[in-house]
Amino acid sequence: MRLGYGEDSHRLEEGRPLYLCGLRIPSPVGAVAHSDGDAALHALTDALLAAFGLGDIGLHFPDHDPRWRGVRSEAFLREALRWVEARGGKLVQVSLALTLDRPKLSPHREALVDNLSRLLALPPDRIGLTFKTSEGLAPEHVQARGVVLLEG
Repeated sequence: MRLGYGEDSHRLEEGRPLYLCGLRIPSPVGAVAHSDGDAALHALTDALLAAFGLGDIGLHFPDHDPRWRGVRSEAFLREALRWVEARGGKLVQVSLALTLDRPKLSPHREALVDNLSRLLALPPDRIGLTFKTSEGLAPEHVQARGVVLLEG
């Protein structure tokens, strides 16, 4: 068994799109980022890479490289999954915690889990998704922390 941990955060700004778990969430604010700023998928990508000692998302998809400007984060996740599978890894379970003060994510829970299930080829009961707020400590940011469990 292998365990990987990853986290990501982005500052939020008015008028930008907000992507989480591969979906665009209706919101007046979105992530300031080189790619689409999907903190959830960035954290999971880092967790997958960490489980096999493959560095982090910045090593493989640096924000100074124009090829990654505006890229949807599913591309990073797909590559990390491919690298893990090439090394004999099989994803078993995911736990993901998202911290965001606004908008509220609970109305989007089912869609977020369903999309993660599709992206990760895992049944929904193998995806733990929790939502937190910053309790006013850092209201203009989004943060994701993820753990992956793999066989191999």
